[in-house]
Amino acid sequence: MGSKLKVAGWVLAGAVAGALATMQLQATARSAMSPLPIEDMQQLAAVFDLVKRSYVEPVDEKKLIRDAIGGMVAGLDPHSAYFEGQAFKEFHEGISGKFTGVGIQIEMEDGLVKVVSPIEGSPAFRAGLQTGDLITRIDDTAVKGLTMDQAIKRMRGPSNTKVMLTILRKSENRTFPVSIVREEIKTKSVRSKVVEPGYAWIRINQFQEPTLRDFAEQLKDIFKQEPGLKGLVLDLRNDPGGLLDVAVGVSAAFLPRDAIVVTTNGQIAESRSTLRAAPAYYSRDGNDVLASIPALIKNVPVVVLVNEGSASASEIVAGALKDHKRAVIMGSQTFGKGSVQSELTRLPMPNTSLKITTARYYTPSGQSIQAKGIVPDVLVDETAEGSPFAALRMREADLDRHLGASSGASDAKKDAAREKAREEALRKLEEANNAAGKDKAQPRLPEFGSNEDFQLQQALNRLKGKSVQVSKTQVERKAGEATNN
Repeated sequence: MGSKLKVAGWVLAGAVAGALATMQLQATARSAMSPLPIEDMQQLAAVFDLVKRSYVEPVDEKKLIRDAIGGMVAGLDPHSAYFEGQAFKEFHEGISGKFTGVGIQIEMEDGLVKVVSPIEGSPAFRAGLQTGDLITRIDDTAVKGLTMDQAIKRMRGPSNTKVMLTILRKSENRTFPVSIVREEIKTKSVRSKVVEPGYAWIRINQFQEPTLRDFAEQLKDIFKQEPGLKGLVLDLRNDPGGLLDVAVGVSAAFLPRDAIVVTTNGQIAESRSTLRAAPAYYSRDGNDVLASIPALIKNVPVVVLVNEGSASASEIVAGALKDHKRAVIMGSQTFGKGSVQSELTRLPMPNTSLKITTARYYTPSGQSIQAKGIVPDVLVDETAEGSPFAALRMREADLDRHLGASSGASDAKKDAAREKAREEALRKLEEANNAAGKDKAQPRLPEFGSNEDFQLQQALNRLKGKSVQVSKTQVERKAGEATNN
């Protein structure tokens, strides 16, 4: 891909938690375009005319057309979408990692706004919003009936202004209001610290434009504190992904120059490429931001922590380091988003674009992780007692219309065993909440990077050559299989 394909955007991974690696593709006409299906086009025009003339009240013609376009694209798979207006703006704001609002990643579920994830350090995060919370009202406006664009517009606003969100938390069987003061959200995508002499932890929570530069700077800070670094934990848990070139750059920090990081394959020529650990594949301005990091990083033992929330770009990094045997992957099997989305902007109307799936990606060994994920070298639970939240997390295989594991396949079937596992986990969680009292908050896992972080402690044990408490319940799941933790 290199200079021929410019990485252009970022968005969450489909309808759930993971982010999308996106590329700017030239609109390439195939030499043998199929003729338009005239009868079907006539049917579309007839329906448009009947709705316009017969609906109970006047309809906006432009809205009908926009809805038809949106439905056509959304029907492809969970990761394809049509952007215009505010949605177009929000999509591109996400690339810079800076916007004004409450700081949540969202999706629509049953007509309500669902919190995919509160952004670490944001007003929503500090207010205690949790993954899975449903927003039923924004100030005095009921969310039911609003589009995603309309809901976002009401939650956004000038800094230092308040917005009242009404939250439905199913796991606690209660509804409650939360007042949040909007502020500029500068998503800090990289954090790090020396956890003890000789060992460091570095976390990436999204792959955005500033991420690779911040990653390089924090690596340099780590080596200043620990010139003789003995081991590094790269934490990609709950990282929904992001920009493809940034994932290539993070991988390149650890791999030999020109090592294959990921390959992509799709219908058009621009979507078929091999991306390598070299500046041509991750540098945006001609400067190699990795040139100044200590060369010792190529040899320091590394453990990569992943879980079911690690998606897309996170899986590319984990897959590359695993296949090249550069790191030990620990945690839980990842989300399983093995497709690449591209933003196509050559449309007649300004501030509109299509984000559609244009390729599948493959790890250096040629493996597709679509609807399966990266299998850790060492399966480790979230706590010493197990992984109480694992079955409640969405995966690629849970999404309607998700691509199948192999080329040309489509897998939209519901996994009965997976649904049963989710119901059982939710029942146990509700029982725990009831036992603790309805006024208590939902049980939460220790903060990533804290002294109570069980998986981090197991990663450090691995780096030190000590015994690791391996999961007794997790097993590798094949594409489409359920895992009951």
